[in-house]
Amino acid sequence: MQVTPVTPELLVAEITELVAARSGRVRLAVDGPPPTNPRALADAVAVALRASGRATIVVDAAADYLRPASLRLEFGRTDPDMFLDGWLDVGGLRREVLEPAAPDGSGRVLPRLWDADADRAHRDAYVALPADGVVVLAGALLLGRGLPLDAAVHLRMTEKALARRLPVEQRWTLPAYTRYAAENTPEENANLVVLADHPDRPAIRR
Repeated sequence: MQVTPVTPELLVAEITELVAARSGRVRLAVDGPPPTNPRALADAVAVALRASGRATIVVDAAADYLRPASLRLEFGRTDPDMFLDGWLDVGGLRREVLEPAAPDGSGRVLPRLWDADADRAHRDAYVALPADGVVVLAGALLLGRGLPLDAAVHLRMTEKALARRLPVEQRWTLPAYTRYAAENTPEENANLVVLADHPDRPAIRR
């Protein structure tokens, strides 16, 4: 195993190359707990991909593809098992994003489905993804669920670092991340593993 420290800019370049090596539509996941800021990395990758001529849509699974409150909060607001197993709308992601973005899919992608704060559907329009377009799915707890992905990046944070960096009001989720690491094995399901205990000083594990 080799660990290579990189700058955030070089990390974006490495992920961009991971996508560029694939022709046709690409479905990329950027997976990591909130302190690793997967959405910011996904946005930076999207900017680089667009500059190279690849139309790119970023989908924030952690914000816009959660299940309705009546389902995800069935066992209360701080149930870590439900947080892992029942918050993400896996069916909605498949139906509205990942299957349409497949090489033989319709290309008709819905960037946002559910407004969790208002607990109602967003009123967004569908976006047409061209034949060489890219969807970047950003969020936590995404891997090992059988989602149809073409490439995945896992931002790995140790338990101690995560406990230190999570806001107090989110620390009830820690057991979910422990289960996720053990049961979903995200490091085995990722094409690129990034050591992100210090998100501003990442390192790539090869």
